[in-house]
Amino acid sequence: MAKTPEGKVKDKVKKLLDTYEGIYYFMPIGTMYSRIGVPDIVGSYQGKFFAIECKAGNNKPTALQVREMELIRRAGGCVAVINETNIDDIKIMLENTKLYWRLHNATNNP
Repeated sequence: MAKTPEGKVKDKVKKLLDTYEGIYYFMPIGTMYSRIGVPDIVGSYQGKFFAIECKAGNNKPTALQVREMELIRRAGGCVAVINETNIDDIKIMLENTKLYWRLHNATNNP
């Protein structure tokens, strides 16, 4: 079966995350018991919780996804919306954890 454009972004993100030693992440699977809007990938690196919402092209997070991302930020986690053009933001997020958390979470931009 062919991958969707968003599935291709997810594969690239997972491949990049797999290059980091000591990282933990998983992809929550939605069921009728799941929380709606949870980002595609959640994990921890160097004691910091992160979440990544994968989008293809110009797609934007839904209102429910934005709500979940804001809840994660308020709890001290970091969230990134990643597509084909900004996948390197993950490297910045992971390699410059404290700076990224401070700068990224200071904005209201999902």
